Amino acid sequence: MLPLVSGEDSMARFLCVIAIWLGLADVALAENPFLKSGWPKTDFSKTTVDLSEIRSGGPGKDGIPAVDDPTFVRVGTENRLGAREPVLTVELAGQTPRAYPIRYFMVHEIVNDVIGGVPVAVTFCPLCNSGVVFDRRVGGRVLSFGVSGNLRHSDMVMYDRQTESWWQQAVGEGIVGAYAGRSLKTLPSWMESWEAFKTRNPDGLVLNAPRPGFPYGSNPYVRYDSAARPFLYDGTPPPHGIDPMARVIRVGARAWPMERLRREKKIAEHGVVLSWAGEQASALDSRQIARGRSVGAVRVQDGQGRDLVHDVMFAFAYHAFYPGGAWALK
Repeated sequence: MLPLVSGEDSMARFLCVIAIWLGLADVALAENPFLKSGWPKTDFSKTTVDLSEIRSGGPGKDGIPAVDDPTFVRVGTENRLGAREPVLTVELAGQTPRAYPIRYFMVHEIVNDVIGGVPVAVTFCPLCNSGVVFDRRVGGRVLSFGVSGNLRHSDMVMYDRQTESWWQQAVGEGIVGAYAGRSLKTLPSWMESWEAFKTRNPDGLVLNAPRPGFPYGSNPYVRYDSAARPFLYDGTPPPHGIDPMARVIRVGARAWPMERLRREKKIAEHGVVLSWAGEQASALDSRQIARGRSVGAVRVQDGQGRDLVHDVMFAFAYHAFYPGGAWALK
C-alpha cells in the first residue's frame, strides 16, 4: 500500500517501489507504534486478531481516498483504456453490467457504489491482487468504507465510517472494533480484459475517472508480481514449493493455480467449473498497466452456469488467510 494521494507524490512512490526490490521496506515502513492513534471511535477491546500482526502501510487513515460518489459512462464512449487492461466486472441480475477499471483502484482501492438498490463496496488490494465485491449492509445497516492505511499479511485493512471498525479486505471479516467477528456478504465478480467486457456488454457501463485530469493508468508497483517476496509480509511461504507471487483462483477455502488452468483451459471438479477466459494484462507488471504482461483470466461458475464468488489472489495471501485450505494442484 503506497501513498497514492496526488500527482505530486511520484518520487515517494518510486522510492517505495525501489525499497521493495532492495528488501528494505520492512525498515522503511516498520510497524507503527501509534497504531491506535487517530481512531477514537474504534473499540479496541474487541478484536479477533493479534494487533501485532497489523502494520502501517505508509499513508494514514484515508491517505488513499476511497471513491464515494462514482459516475459511469457508456462503454461506447470510453476511449482511455487499453484493450488488455484489467477491469473488475459486476453483473447483478436485472442490472446493466458494470466494469471497474483496475487503473482507478491503484489510486483509490475502494469504490462505494449502489447497483439496483444494493449498496456495494468494490475493492482491490494491489499487494495481494485481491479483487472482491461486498454488500455493504450489516444487520440492516448500510456501511461506507474507507482505507485505514494499515495492512495485515500485506492485505488492505478497510474501515467502516459508521463505527470505525477495521475489516480484512481479502476475506471481508471485521477484525477490530464493534463489528469484530462479523462478515460481509460477498457478491460474484471477476477480473477480465476491457476488450472482453465491452465485446460482451456493448451497452454496459464503465466507471469514469474519479478525479478529472489525474494521470490514471500508471502502475507504481512496477514488477511487483514477479518480485522475490511480498511487501511487508513475514508469514510462512505457501506449501508445495509454490511461488508466493503466483496467482491462484480461490473458491471458498480451495485454490487452483492459474497456471494449471492455462494448461488445461477448463477444470470441472469439487462442484466448480473454471473456464479459461482469454488474456488480460497484469496491473502489477510494467509502468503502464495497458502494457503489462499477459496473466490470463478465468470465469468461475457452478455446474448450472451460475457465477460463483471467487478471487484471483497471490499464493502467499491465500496461504495466509486460508492456512488449512485445500490446494487443487492437479
